[in-house]
Order: sequence, then C-alpha cells, then structure tokens
Amino acid sequence: MTAEDPDDLTEGCGRTPSVQEGAAAEAARMAEEIRQLREAVASHAAVDQAIGVLVALAHIDPTRGFGMLREVSQRSNTKLRNVAEQIVEWPSTGHLTDPVRRALLGALAAAGRTWTP
Repeated sequence: MTAEDPDDLTEGCGRTPSVQEGAAAEAARMAEEIRQLREAVASHAAVDQAIGVLVALAHIDPTRGFGMLREVSQRSNTKLRNVAEQIVEWPSTGHLTDPVRRALLGALAAAGRTWTP
C-alpha cells in the first residue's frame, strides 16, 4: 500500500462509526438529557410546593422555608426532593418518616415556630 492508498488512512484506527450509529448515539444522549431535565423540573416543582406548605402552616417567608427544607434534608440524611415530596403530601396523608418528622420539628423549634406534623 502506498501513502495515497485510502486504506492506509484508517489502518490501525479500528472501524469508524457509521452515520446511523452516530445519529443513534446522539439520540440516546439527547433522550438521557431530556429525562434528566424532566426529573429536575419535577424536583423543582416539589420543592416550590413544599416551601408553600411551610410558608402557610409555619408562617415563615419563602427564603426561610427553603433553608428549612435544606436543613431537614441534611439533618435527616434524606434527599431534598424526598423531603419536599413528603411535606407536600403530608396534609393529605398525615405521613412523614420519623427522621424527617424529627428534623422538621427541630428546624421549626430553632426558628421559634411550632407546628405539629
């Protein structure tokens, strides 16, 4: 083979992906990104709703409500989204896990607020 032989250009490089394989890989990457964005939007909505619950029931401002959610998440070792979902569902289900309940009561007490979840 000579340097001008097209086979010399790919020798040792392995097979190059086809256009269809490249498009399939890009579609898979985009599908994963869409999934992550949908999850982020759902998480953000739950957090915003939980802040609203805390604002209404504990009579605190939204900034303090977010800080309280974050504190409860850290104290209970529970993901912020899961804490938010529990607080949003609590008025209708009456259920909070024990770690979240304890952390929430502690955070409310530290803020000089009372509420019986």
